[in-house]
Amino acid sequence: MEVQDIFALLHPAIAIIVVFPLIGIVSNRALLTRQRRLQVANGQKSKIAPVVGSEHVAIGNWLSGAVVGVTLLGMAYPIFSKILSNNSLTKEPFRVFFIIAIFLLTIASFALVFKAKGKLGRGIFASFTGMGLIILGFQPEIFRRDNEWFISHFYYGIIAALLMVFSVAIVQDIYQDRQNRWRTVHIILNCFALLLFIGQGITGARDLLEIPLHWQQQYIYKCDFTNKTCPQLK
Repeated sequence: MEVQDIFALLHPAIAIIVVFPLIGIVSNRALLTRQRRLQVANGQKSKIAPVVGSEHVAIGNWLSGAVVGVTLLGMAYPIFSKILSNNSLTKEPFRVFFIIAIFLLTIASFALVFKAKGKLGRGIFASFTGMGLIILGFQPEIFRRDNEWFISHFYYGIIAALLMVFSVAIVQDIYQDRQNRWRTVHIILNCFALLLFIGQGITGARDLLEIPLHWQQQYIYKCDFTNKTCPQLK
């Protein structure tokens, strides 16, 4: 395994080591928070500690940051590795610098979503973050499986990342909304995000089976993937 193969494994490794454990913790805290809220609303004395709500928010922010970070990392490797191998810096210097600028602006915008206090500021920075993710995701170096978008690791991931950005942006609105409309939206969208994360685990494992090591590519890519045949080596 060469260095570039190790870099290719960073995205799935961080997803397994960091993101998926956080999903389990956040889901657990979400269930406990809702259970405690319903018990208190019914006049019961809950045995669940009040701190679960703040834990859910704090760990949820960590999860959102991890998802967006691993998404950017997953796009950075194919983009920059192919830019280097295709000598795109010489052929398309403007696009290369544009991509670098979008990466930096996306990271900065997402950081500012956490810092912004007003609705307008959070909305603007969340929109910039989402736009950056989409622009980077639709660069020609990214393999998207457009003809099979409904089982695409890319599309599941980009939608999940956008939902995480949205979740961070509406946290303050959830606590200020006495009619619980934002809380309901948050629950519905994050249940959908949980299904996307399950899909990510399945499609990610599938894609790892399909991606050869660097030194194997010249042989593997000669195969006929439609008829599932490969040329015989002499």
